[in-house]
Amino acid sequence: MTETPSVTTFVMGDLLPWPDDARASLDKGPFDKGVIYHSGRSQRCEIRKISALGVTVGSDLAPALGDKASIELATGQRAAGKIAWTDRGELGVRFDDSIDVIALLNRKLVSQTRERRTMPRLEVRSPVHLKSGEHFCLATLRNISARGLQIEGDDLPAIGTYVSAFVEGLIIPPGEIIWKRGRLAGIEVFEELSWTSIIPWVRGLVKQSVN
Repeated sequence: MTETPSVTTFVMGDLLPWPDDARASLDKGPFDKGVIYHSGRSQRCEIRKISALGVTVGSDLAPALGDKASIELATGQRAAGKIAWTDRGELGVRFDDSIDVIALLNRKLVSQTRERRTMPRLEVRSPVHLKSGEHFCLATLRNISARGLQIEGDDLPAIGTYVSAFVEGLIIPPGEIIWKRGRLAGIEVFEELSWTSIIPWVRGLVKQSVN
């Protein structure tokens, strides 16, 4: 049986990984596992979204805003910070010191067996051109994983439409629009995107955001 891949999202750039109104769905998991330390106690949690500046976790803890907390990731890395918000089984920790998300990604990939090494979901912001038949449109790439893309834009193709997506510096296989909600849509690619092609492209995006 094929193991369901994690839907934990790695947010690229100096952004806080807090939920917003434009989320594609209320993801049910599975998520990467972690441990949260608070008030001298430790408890298992789910890593929902993580960036250089903070992390959103699933936990039934109810700490006060501003409380000190630290998160231990599956790689063993522990990042300290403070509680920034809590809401219905989720909470956000703003890190005291930024972490290297690219290094975290690399460690996650190396921890997988070579045969099952799969790129996790990355939240990015990049222009993407879509072609469906003779129709072209410009959209924004919001996240990307080995199996697909989430895009945002006006007049996006209908569900079931076969599309080609063009992003500067990255070769993306053709795919199909499999869901739409408002200005958001999801594309499932017909051939998995390789982590060896996505990682260098993401490094370039991070460098551009710094410069």
